[in-house]
Amino acid sequence: MLPRSQLGKTGLRVTRLGYGSMGLRGPRTWGVRVVDETHAERMLHAVLDAGINFIDTAPDYGIAEERIGRYLSHRRSEFFLATKCGCTPVQHDDHLEIVHTWSPEVIAANVEQSLRRMRTEYIDVLQFHGGTLAELQSSGSYEAARRLQDRGLVRWIGISSKLPEILDHLRPDLYDTLQLPYSVLDPSHADAMACGAALGMGIIVRGGIAHGGPEAEIQREHLNRVWERLQLDELRPPDMSRAQFILRYTLSQPACHTAIVGTCNLQHLQENVRAAEAGPLPQELVDEIQRRWTALRDAC
Repeated sequence: MLPRSQLGKTGLRVTRLGYGSMGLRGPRTWGVRVVDETHAERMLHAVLDAGINFIDTAPDYGIAEERIGRYLSHRRSEFFLATKCGCTPVQHDDHLEIVHTWSPEVIAANVEQSLRRMRTEYIDVLQFHGGTLAELQSSGSYEAARRLQDRGLVRWIGISSKLPEILDHLRPDLYDTLQLPYSVLDPSHADAMACGAALGMGIIVRGGIAHGGPEAEIQREHLNRVWERLQLDELRPPDMSRAQFILRYTLSQPACHTAIVGTCNLQHLQENVRAAEAGPLPQELVDEIQRRWTALRDAC
């Protein structure tokens, strides 16, 4: 079995490696990597067959929710399902425009649509897809989510956010979970992650594999520069890929309860699973990486 941890005060025992379904978004959305129905079905079953029990999605992700419902609804008892709200995506002929709207009507419509698409009677974790605390409260969106929770359609309420807005969302009286970006190549949310966990919030990390790092199919030069400046190849064991090294560093952070890693490549999924099974990096290696980050920041 993959290592598990408790998702904060929710009590859910989630695998530390989760699955992000953005790659299942389908055609006429964005990006260059699109998978067909056969591959999407194979991918989703491979995720559950590997033992992963936490899937993150959103109405913004094209047909991802529909595919989860189409191929996994008969296996619903095997995984926890997290989706998002505040989403009013606009489908154009050649792309999907992402628009976020805060109102009780949108929140209710998102949940109704997600339940129908994913062929389920409840959502384990409903997350606001961004928004400031003031927007969510003044618009009535937060109270709308609470009403859905009272009806049993939603089990737990969370927020997916980033700096600086995320600092206002460190409210365990309002949220059960907190989703934020974090990796060895961009640890800027480390303090918010640790604070949220200390407050009893379940911490969901996105970007925990840094898009694959220097070996990624789509290169991101700003992340490659960080890798080089930290000289991480000096520290990486020769039998570990760069992506596995990055993921295991993320899983070395005790405040990370689950890291949702999205891929539609079966080989990459297997490599991610092996990294999660191997567990955190040795503490002395984590300490050295953090020392290098401190030196890099001081130099700037």
